[in-house]
Amino acid sequence: MTRKQRRGVLIGVGVAVLMVAVGLVLFALRDAIVFFHTPSDLAEKPIEIGQRFRLGGLVAAGSVKRGEGTKVNFAVTDTLETVPVVYEGVLPDLFREGQGVITEGKMDEAGTFIADSVLAKHDENYMPPEVAKALEAKGVKLGEGAKHPENVKP
Repeated sequence: MTRKQRRGVLIGVGVAVLMVAVGLVLFALRDAIVFFHTPSDLAEKPIEIGQRFRLGGLVAAGSVKRGEGTKVNFAVTDTLETVPVVYEGVLPDLFREGQGVITEGKMDEAGTFIADSVLAKHDENYMPPEVAKALEAKGVKLGEGAKHPENVKP
């Protein structure tokens, strides 16, 4: 075997080993990957019951209802569709109606999102980038002077 052939075989083996390693990493992480969806995305293509994902949008006006202990019911909207959410735990201090929010959890059989974590914006000018992009893609104007439909406070 010539030197050139050995080098070619070595490069081929290296590429094959690298491809196998990438494949194993992707296979191992397939359950840990959490996707982001808006309420309109869920209306267009429903998610499997029990599959973990992130739901983002705005907290719908008038939807926050506090239950026993730390249980809270609210709705997430993108002004086109609304999804009811149930969360048990302490909400972030800046959580309120009309503000951007990302929740992580699973859908139940009744179509309610059971959240196990809630993230809210941290100041007056910030909205999670995923939420801002998804809302803008749905035609919702963001920023000063934006007009929101009646069900969402600016």
